[in-house]
Amino acid sequence: MSGVQTITVGTGEGEQRLDRWLRRRFPNVTQGFVEKGCRKGDIRVDGGRVKASTRVEEGQAVRVPPIPDGQAPAAPRREKVAKADAEMIRSCVIYRDEHIIALNKPPGLASQGGSGQTRHVDGLGDALRFDSDEQPRLVHRLDKDTSGILIMARSRLTAAKMSEAFQERETRKIYWAAIAGVPNPRKATIKYGLVKAGGGGDGGGEKMRAVHPREMGEVKGAKNATTDYAVLDSLGSRASWVALVPITGRTHQLRAHMAEIGHPIVGDGKYGGSGQENMGDGWGASLGGEISRKLHLHARSLTMVHPMTGARLHLTAPLPEHMQNTWNMMGWSGADVPVDPFDEDDA
Repeated sequence: MSGVQTITVGTGEGEQRLDRWLRRRFPNVTQGFVEKGCRKGDIRVDGGRVKASTRVEEGQAVRVPPIPDGQAPAAPRREKVAKADAEMIRSCVIYRDEHIIALNKPPGLASQGGSGQTRHVDGLGDALRFDSDEQPRLVHRLDKDTSGILIMARSRLTAAKMSEAFQERETRKIYWAAIAGVPNPRKATIKYGLVKAGGGGDGGGEKMRAVHPREMGEVKGAKNATTDYAVLDSLGSRASWVALVPITGRTHQLRAHMAEIGHPIVGDGKYGGSGQENMGDGWGASLGGEISRKLHLHARSLTMVHPMTGARLHLTAPLPEHMQNTWNMMGWSGADVPVDPFDEDDA
């Protein structure tokens, strides 16, 4: 049994619950031990009594009572990331400094684990430690089939600051998509609310239903959602290349919104864009190729204030192969496309 210890909360360890902090420091400790220690006053922070849920801050002194030997099984050994997966996820890195990592997430790779998801970015985080003692943490997510920029924080403190920035909408995310048809007007804002709908359609899983603004007060669980869109180029009246900005961040927001205005994203089987039925049979072949049935939605750019340095950071991610092939067939080029088509000074 160890003796009484006084441990200082280190850099990057603040803003987390006491019980979680203790169990990261001492993997063998049980939740019951922590609860009892707090209740009896054996566990204290800066000399004061606390609860297991109390949040600790950097520099605070935590009194830890003697911990019985072998109180609980050792923490499970972390599974090593397979070499091929490690090489794959490292090849996705488009920006890295001592605080954050930016990935160009490939389509088909989930951000986090879930029902039936055994291979995902979060689970491959150990391969992205590089020179850090900590495994990077996700601060936002992308749908499994959506590609593009995904940010990970390399410390707990950075993660907290990044999460706050995303929640306060202090980041600017622009997506690129190929959609059926050409919207009229070519630049507008969509303000349909969203609510969970039964069934996932082709592709399974969760699906959202659009709700007209007039009906928002009548639909239980409906949440406001706002999307800006702008047409960047088009192929006659068959298809368009659009930029999309999710002003709010609802599940499947961009996909559901584009489908609701009659212009589903190419390859989106869940929301009516699978097979490009409304673009005419053989339209891809008429261009000299075949249009991929994968989702054509890509998180193209992200602009933010760096959470630790305060510098303005602008990141861009190249299109995935299936979208680049479509762009090539359409004759779409980014040479004359503004960085932010919604910025009047840039457009």
